[in-house]
Amino acid sequence: MNQTADKKITILCVDDTPTNLYLLVELLKTTYRVKTATNGLQALQIVAASPPDLILLDIMMPGMDGLEVCRRLKADPVCMAVPILFLTAKTQVEDEAHGLSLGAADYIHKPISPPILLARVHHHLQIKKYNDLLRNRNHWLEEEVSRRISELNRMQEATIHVITSLAEFRDEETGNHVRRTQEYIRLIAENLQKLPEHAEYLTAARTAQIVTSAPMHDVGKIAIPDSVLLKPGRLTAEEFEIMKLHTIRGYEILSQAKKNLGETGGFLEIAQQIARSHHEKWDGSGYPDGLVRADIPLAARMMAVADVYDAVRSERPYKKAQSHEQAITILRESRGSHFDSQIVDVFLACDVQVQNIRHQWGDR
Repeated sequence: MNQTADKKITILCVDDTPTNLYLLVELLKTTYRVKTATNGLQALQIVAASPPDLILLDIMMPGMDGLEVCRRLKADPVCMAVPILFLTAKTQVEDEAHGLSLGAADYIHKPISPPILLARVHHHLQIKKYNDLLRNRNHWLEEEVSRRISELNRMQEATIHVITSLAEFRDEETGNHVRRTQEYIRLIAENLQKLPEHAEYLTAARTAQIVTSAPMHDVGKIAIPDSVLLKPGRLTAEEFEIMKLHTIRGYEILSQAKKNLGETGGFLEIAQQIARSHHEKWDGSGYPDGLVRADIPLAARMMAVADVYDAVRSERPYKKAQSHEQAITILRESRGSHFDSQIVDVFLACDVQVQNIRHQWGDR
């Protein structure tokens, strides 16, 4: 090798016998930088200061033997990748198996054969080189994946912002309704996931998707005529049928977005469920599909509770806002008919947090 001194591969030789260390240094010094230690503690100190590329380690040493040194090095994340080659006069298979189980890369038997030693050292340094390259490549891939995920998250946020802004632009009365319902959904989901029957489904990732999707529950209102959407009074039966179509239109808009983005199983799929089914009722009397009980997607059942609570608390041209207590009474009375009883119970148990969300994101 034509490596300069500061670029040479470093090998640490550990042996309590000076003649053995001398032999190792003489064999290795022309090709590698060689460091030496005469006991286990000294070896650990040298490695802690600057991990070598490979360690030749005697097993039989006074005080801390080579097996203990190996055990400690392999428990340290900084140097666990450094190959350790045991030097030993032991020839029992059990001894060799024990050393390998501690993480040693190889055994070299004494008396040392120079060609075998050099070949083994070269071999394990090559393996380490490839492992280091692979590890660096994996690290780069992890960073690249993280970067791509961040980009995707930003794109999702931008998509949601555009879609929800369109809906809010058409329906100015909603105020902070979108943000409040999103926070109510977050509160419900985080408490539902503590229950055994929901723990498997409501993973942290899926909960995040549901919370991310929640603001798009009324996106279909952008397709409702102004004469209906912006009417300052109560809707007629015919107008209400038109308003009910916002669930279908929202589903269709999000379906097209999902198709264009090529998404499968992500936040837009959950957004579709919420947009279409958040007006379904537990007893099957809701719309647009008349779904019953657990046939209603869980995210939509959660939104039903959040949406109605916030609608009752909010002022509209055709009605005055009602109090927190009145809204809670409506939820409690509709438990098991309009709403999933379990979701209502979870929501009621978060009374203080619910009121805090309402106060923080009140309409201005």
